[in-house]
Amino acid sequence: MSAVARKICLLGDFAVGKTSLIRRFVEGRFDESYLSTIGVQISRRTVTLAAPDVTLNLYVWDTAGSEPFTAVVRSYYQGARGAILVCDLTRPDTLQSLTKYVREMSAVNKAMAFVVVGNKVDLAGQREISDAMLDEAAQQYNAPWFLSSARTGENVEEAFQVLAGQLR
Repeated sequence: MSAVARKICLLGDFAVGKTSLIRRFVEGRFDESYLSTIGVQISRRTVTLAAPDVTLNLYVWDTAGSEPFTAVVRSYYQGARGAILVCDLTRPDTLQSLTKYVREMSAVNKAMAFVVVGNKVDLAGQREISDAMLDEAAQQYNAPWFLSSARTGENVEEAFQVLAGQLR
């Protein structure tokens, strides 16, 4: 059985952990150092979904999350079937920003699947976004949501698998 190619993007403000989530999902590791993504980086991982058996080559596009790149990044959205919307649980403004990314992505691709990820759940003492706030945002985008940690790996695989399941 041949694999079906699917393009997905990780969207969110700078330093929410998009690159770290991708690295954890694709390579199974976490790097403590922070390097801001410039432009786009593309990673690939093959996933097999059960019932019915489908193999997907997920092409994961990691886009810059800073405002100066917005016009350029919009062109990277072309052809995407899904997106993981990432916010940093210690920075409430990053949850509010997701609306902008959904609007931009939906303008380019009409039928999109979304998953919301509240990242950095391992920083429990610094958390400022509640489950209720995440749930409210996810409902706006008709999306499931996860609390995750790229550092520990908590719910990273699950979030990507749920999105992949919507892309059959």
